[in-house]
Amino acid sequence: MDQLINLLANEEVIDVDEESFLLFAQDIPSNNLGMLNPRAPSVEISINDHEYIIHQSPALLSSHRAGGTTGAVLWKITPLFAEWITNPSNPLWTTALLSQTSTVAELGTGISALVALVLAPSVRHYIATDQEYVRKLFRTNLDANASVPVSSNNNSKAKSKSKASKSKSKPTTAKPVTNISFTTLDWETDQAASLKECMDLDETHGEEEGEGDEDKGFDLLLSCDCIYNEALVAPFVRTCAELCRLRPAYVAESGELRERRRPTVCIIAQQQRSPDVFETWLREAMREFRVWRLRDDVLGEGLRSGSGYLVHLLLVRDR
Repeated sequence: MDQLINLLANEEVIDVDEESFLLFAQDIPSNNLGMLNPRAPSVEISINDHEYIIHQSPALLSSHRAGGTTGAVLWKITPLFAEWITNPSNPLWTTALLSQTSTVAELGTGISALVALVLAPSVRHYIATDQEYVRKLFRTNLDANASVPVSSNNNSKAKSKSKASKSKSKPTTAKPVTNISFTTLDWETDQAASLKECMDLDETHGEEEGEGDEDKGFDLLLSCDCIYNEALVAPFVRTCAELCRLRPAYVAESGELRERRRPTVCIIAQQQRSPDVFETWLREAMREFRVWRLRDDVLGEGLRSGSGYLVHLLLVRDR
């Protein structure tokens, strides 16, 4: 795990105020609220040299639904993050934290299913979570893109079709999208502990490693642009911590602790909006996690410092 962190991240974040100052003192481009095209019923996205059509609901976005409507459209950071997470040079892949045997969970997936569509073919199982109102359009977007061939991790830019440029990629054989599950998870009311029960899998990491016990955890927990409402920060962080603690990194043996399996890595991507909300999230996160900000040379042009986006890596603290 130390090797992964050294490849991915800057020094560990220790001071909330210092981290916030470093990030918000620089010039940040205006991304408005961060929606790609909120008035369009659908948008076309090119990632890894493949086209995806994402259906949206502008009417739902502008409604007064209790509990929020922000998941009803595609946000600008999502295609950039989808491209980054599937890049073969990403240390998550080169250190084998992500592989064809990995299980991945996403919080606040929204209607687009975009990260799931791009990443799921390269892993064992992908669980997308959000509120119930997202389910119908999420399934629509899975079905609409079910026949799209997936290229395994290349360096092409993720852009809307109107700005798309040709790029080189090497198509590879990939799993169908049938390994994607959607389940509702409300950070304020639902229990995160039962999340993996929605996966119809017989084998477990524990059995594969000869440990004889079930692994109820995940290799990777993702969240893309879910930090914007200060009131939801505490339940969001609590949910992240509960999910990460489903896989204890250490087990007691003969009175000593030994490393059993890699802990769940949590990757949080967000748009820079309010420094107050960011500080609230970071302060809350550091109570439960150790936190690192990912390096610019790892993130690339689309997500690096000054882009208006941030990506942090979190490892849950021992209780």
